[in-house]
Amino acid sequence: MTKTKFTREEALAFHLDPTPGKWEVTATVPMTTQRDLSLAYSPGVAVPCEEIAANPELAYDYTNKGNLVAVISNGTAVLGLGNLGALGGKPVMEGKSVLFKRFADVNSIDIELDTEDPEEFIKACKLMGPTFGGINLEDIKAPECFIIEQRLKEEMDIPVFHDDQHGTAVICAAGLINALHLSGKKIEEVKIVLNGAGAAGIACLELLKSMGAQHDNCIMCDTKGVIYQGRTEGMNQWKSAHAANTKLRTLEEAMVGADVFLGVSAKGAVTQDMVKSMADNPVIFAMANPDPEITPEEAHEVRVDAIVATGRSDYPNQVNNVLGFPYLFRGALDIHARAINDEMKIACANALAELAREDVPDEVALAYGKSLTFGRDYIIPTPFDPRLIHRIPPAVARAGMDTGAARRPIIDIEAYEAGLRGRMDPTASVLRSINSRARAAQSRMIFAEGDDPRVLRAAVMYQRNGFGKAVVVGREADVKEKLEASGLGDAVREIKVVNAANTPHLEAYKEFLYKRLQRKGYDRQDVHRLAARDRHVFAALMLAHGHGDGLITGATRKSAHVLEAINHVYDADAEHGVAGVTALLHKGRIVLISDTLVQEWPEAEDLANIAERGADVARHLGLEPRVAFVSFSTFGYPVSERASKMHRAPKILDERGVDFEYEGEMTVDVALNTRAQENYPFQRLTGPANVLVVPARHSASISVKLMQEMAGATVIGPILAGIDSSIQICSTTMTANDILNMAVLAACKVG
Repeated sequence: MTKTKFTREEALAFHLDPTPGKWEVTATVPMTTQRDLSLAYSPGVAVPCEEIAANPELAYDYTNKGNLVAVISNGTAVLGLGNLGALGGKPVMEGKSVLFKRFADVNSIDIELDTEDPEEFIKACKLMGPTFGGINLEDIKAPECFIIEQRLKEEMDIPVFHDDQHGTAVICAAGLINALHLSGKKIEEVKIVLNGAGAAGIACLELLKSMGAQHDNCIMCDTKGVIYQGRTEGMNQWKSAHAANTKLRTLEEAMVGADVFLGVSAKGAVTQDMVKSMADNPVIFAMANPDPEITPEEAHEVRVDAIVATGRSDYPNQVNNVLGFPYLFRGALDIHARAINDEMKIACANALAELAREDVPDEVALAYGKSLTFGRDYIIPTPFDPRLIHRIPPAVARAGMDTGAARRPIIDIEAYEAGLRGRMDPTASVLRSINSRARAAQSRMIFAEGDDPRVLRAAVMYQRNGFGKAVVVGREADVKEKLEASGLGDAVREIKVVNAANTPHLEAYKEFLYKRLQRKGYDRQDVHRLAARDRHVFAALMLAHGHGDGLITGATRKSAHVLEAINHVYDADAEHGVAGVTALLHKGRIVLISDTLVQEWPEAEDLANIAERGADVARHLGLEPRVAFVSFSTFGYPVSERASKMHRAPKILDERGVDFEYEGEMTVDVALNTRAQENYPFQRLTGPANVLVVPARHSASISVKLMQEMAGATVIGPILAGIDSSIQICSTTMTANDILNMAVLAACKVG
């Protein structure tokens, strides 16, 4: 995997647009009529208030407490940045909140407490206890983090979990289970050396000892060396609990003969000589961020038998906390747990380890651009494995029930697992897969409109995010000026700028174009003007001659004009079955609508072609196509001449023998609603349609824009489908990020 690059300006813009911050509150009940308001607030709200006052457990039924976690910090240890204060740490806490939602559908609110006094912090958390089903402590410096967590766990009746400690420990334990399995060693017998006696390091060692690691086999080190019995310098009660009865005094001495090294310390803390001195088949978890104690390359250079993990996404075996905390809380919340205990953490680690040993789904391999198989370079599941949501929480819940931590045990665990499968947003995996495939493809992307700042920003982002090489059509001086005005002056040296004046291929382009257009009323002078002066035509000619792998255009001109220009070079018209397919992403659903670009008023044969194009795009996006021909009528009623072509189009697909589901004509509610489909037992769709073929381009456009403006749907496209080369046409209202998304689609050859 490549390391994502971005500028400070991009990071700031991400947090600023479209609204400041990373999350918002939306109502889950109707709030439109006077009756709604009366039920939501006074007087209707009095009823659940009385019920909860009489039985506090009912708060889990009548409020959001049961799916609400507080991410609480005072900002005294923010990432690797140190004490930034409560407000300085807020972006991190907001980010943690959205990770809860993204990975486990847990609602979360970030709370920043402006105090470094542990007693004040503890009091504030306790006072907020009734609001939440759990508390995730974050970025609190040691030793205060130990004091705060221990007191809150003792004095509160909901899970309190300091992720900097236990999240790292759980994922580390999961990886170590599998690393020792591959090495043929047992945790009860191995010698473990830990460097970094802070919150995470101490939690790692405590959890491993609870899993069977022997105290006498574990050596903890800090900046002053080995923590041994009798040492007084730099000690505290938490370090003292792990002091070893040993004559070893330095990390270098401790590493001799060690089976396992765990690092939560600093870059370069481990040398190659130390690694050489370790036992056979050593396990090295160099988890310092952003740079590990020793890189995998450095370790493998001297020990090919080593199993190495880091905290970084651009190396195999990433120890990533997002594999743990969302699912731990998901399982704990679902049993209304009083706490997250060691047994629940161990269950999480074991479930993660077991998952890594199983065959990896194709969608995960596709997203990462490589085959993932259990072994030395794959001992921990990837954060985007879709099985995590329905495998880890049940394991945590079972452990909580077995140990008495559950207030409300789950009776039907199989039904619970099935429910978890449906909680996740499938759009996230689709978009992630597209991005990963684009990075693997490394396509040279032609951006036709180099005079537009949005296009230039998209081109720079395309290249800096590792998708491939950006080729911009424009004048060099103009491109440089606009990049500098956008704060991207350093990007001038990165992207390639091409125009008719500086390409050696112009004559070949013109000859090609003349052969295509000479019988369509164009002479050589016309062809020269098109090839040399129309950037859309010029860019299409570049693509046709293999001087790029994909083309992005249309951000500055109406799509009809751009399509006409491209049609000079490619057969981009209805006659050749080309269609525009727009993807709508809304509330966890993906629906494709077509044709939104090419054909104004398609007939039945055209509609069948459009359906095939839509099915192609669906499959490129990782969806199994279910196509519905939609109209205002359903299977012949009401009778209308305008609906007849929607009725005939499926019969044409019958004759063609296509290999995807399709049905029609039908109204949109029947197409998208399984319960409505049950009224027509003869219909052939096995679920809600994900490709809607509409009667005309205007109805497609209205549908898309209505969903975008009224429902807030995310729109991707229109995706130009049915052309031999990868071309995507943007709209004039697109932002730089939208244009980048179109480039990523083009890189994946979606369409």
